[in-house]
Amino acid sequence: MILDHLAVAGETLEEAVAHAEEALGAALGPGGSHTRYGTHNRLIGLEDGLYLEAIDIEAEPQEQPRWFDLDRFKGPARLNNWILRSENLETEKPLLPLLAQRHVQMQRGDLRWLMTVPANGLLPYDNIFPAALQWQAEPPAGKLPRSHCRLTRLILSHPEAKDLHAALDRILADPRVAVEQGKPAMLAEFDTPHGPRVLR
Repeated sequence: MILDHLAVAGETLEEAVAHAEEALGAALGPGGSHTRYGTHNRLIGLEDGLYLEAIDIEAEPQEQPRWFDLDRFKGPARLNNWILRSENLETEKPLLPLLAQRHVQMQRGDLRWLMTVPANGLLPYDNIFPAALQWQAEPPAGKLPRSHCRLTRLILSHPEAKDLHAALDRILADPRVAVEQGKPAMLAEFDTPHGPRVLR
């Protein structure tokens, strides 16, 4: 698997967008709605084929719990999730922790993808573990507004850092991703046209 995108959540989409734009120094473009979970987003392209989304709850969902543990999201907008891309999710999902292996079919406009969403909405290691997806159409990153921002480091913090690191080693080999001992949190560092920036 490889890194696909990062997700900033907020109690409102406006808060999530403002937090991402302030961190990157770049404006997010449009996105759309996810009817299944009653959420909507806005997107921006990053370098190296990645992108970033700002997401919040928009409407009543068809299914609960919502993905990304958004039913319980409270407080300031923040970097809340990261998502990996699989070329064959059915084959690779046994490498994920058991609770993270359930996947659902998603669609937004002409985009279609499979996505791992735990039955309780909460990803392992207090939501610090990544979701995984398999695009069934062209990934959106290449069509998005360019920010000229490049992810240089994604730092994951968790009390069970050793176990989290071992779980990630089964699915990902990316020198940008670091795991540290501490309270559950994540932080992303970027090179931008405005110099180094941090997204928390």
